[in-house]
Amino acid sequence: MMNSKGNRRHFLKGLGASVFLPSLEVFGATKSPLRMAYVYTPNGIIMPKWTPKDTGDRWKLTETLQSLSKVQGDLQVITGLAHDKAEPNGDGGGDHARATATFLTGMQARKTAGADIKLGVSVDQLAAAGVKGQTKLNSLQLGCDTVRKAGRCDSGYSCAYQFNFSWSSPTMPLAPEIDPRLVFEKLFGSEFSNEDKASRAKRIAHRKSLLDYVMDDAKSYQRNLGYADSQKIDEYLNGVREVEQKIENAEKFTAQLPMGEKPKGIPSDYDAHIRIMYDLMLMAFQSDTTRVASFLVAHDGSNRSFRDIGVPDSHHGLSHHREDKEKIAKLKKIDKFYVEQFAYFLERMKQTRDHTGANLLDQSMIVYGGGISDGNRHDHDNLPVILAGGGGGSLRKGRHIKTDSAVPMTNLYLSLLEKFGTKVDRMGDSTGRFDLI
Repeated sequence: MMNSKGNRRHFLKGLGASVFLPSLEVFGATKSPLRMAYVYTPNGIIMPKWTPKDTGDRWKLTETLQSLSKVQGDLQVITGLAHDKAEPNGDGGGDHARATATFLTGMQARKTAGADIKLGVSVDQLAAAGVKGQTKLNSLQLGCDTVRKAGRCDSGYSCAYQFNFSWSSPTMPLAPEIDPRLVFEKLFGSEFSNEDKASRAKRIAHRKSLLDYVMDDAKSYQRNLGYADSQKIDEYLNGVREVEQKIENAEKFTAQLPMGEKPKGIPSDYDAHIRIMYDLMLMAFQSDTTRVASFLVAHDGSNRSFRDIGVPDSHHGLSHHREDKEKIAKLKKIDKFYVEQFAYFLERMKQTRDHTGANLLDQSMIVYGGGISDGNRHDHDNLPVILAGGGGGSLRKGRHIKTDSAVPMTNLYLSLLEKFGTKVDRMGDSTGRFDLI
């Protein structure tokens, strides 16, 4: 299928279904686009087990970060960033609601449990506005927690603050999608991208892969490609099918739902759910379906338990550990769990190459972190932050940066936006750019 210029094919088509292709040499592109992503981890971290002792390029991975060993040279661990607008500043309790709300906006949330919510535009949406119209989706919002759009949550704050990560305007949160099936269809088929209702119903009824519908088109198209591009399409389509099979497997083992309720593709195992969402984010970047994504792995204040790693207690409850050694030991396991899932994503990004030969991680800027450092004290300074990726050669990788004093997190965002090609003079409580990266 040709684009508006009539000379570059971007997706395969068959029986109403469409699958977007990754970048190929035949498209004539000489430079890989930059990707930007933000990933959130909740309830604070046991910081002594997170923070490297040494700075510069001789730093060593700590106990919590050990699973990142294969991508250590692609990381910048940053110590000293803060979110002052997540502090009470006269608004009393509600640190968990403010932590999630402020993380990407740098703004103080209006304390209300009603409809008069007010915050600010998040950094991912500022980036998305800068590349609007260049991809099928301007941005992608992912999550693993059921979204609560209204009601009272943390200490009088609307649930909209705590269960949303991205904001397109001060009054418009963008709800994260938690069902892998819906994300998959948004990326690769369904009403969002030209698959007609009849063919979709037929495919689901017969448990037929979306790729089966476009395979004839793919084979015909590959005959006119060079070896490298043909191999790249094979690898890409195999990856799409692998994720589709993961989702279908999750659906098989989901309990029967009441008649008329839409089936869910949400795995029962939390780690599997997280990894499928990471897989989908990777493929969205690989196919250039979007260049901007956010992933609220869990909302701040999450009471999720982790029985599979020997922690049956609620995460939020444990975070108020009061220096109890047993609780701290359990929290360290949870911290490691979340980092391990992130490591899985980064390793896959590094293994995936585009038409230029560069890996996706080198062509990305990925922020991983949370709005609370010490969960016991609800601290919002010295936040746990990792900046992963090479930013297309613009980032200085493989280092631990420690600032001399607290620096607004939004200063980092201004620098990333500039590297992404979206120049913004100020956002939230920024005071300038963070040029150390």
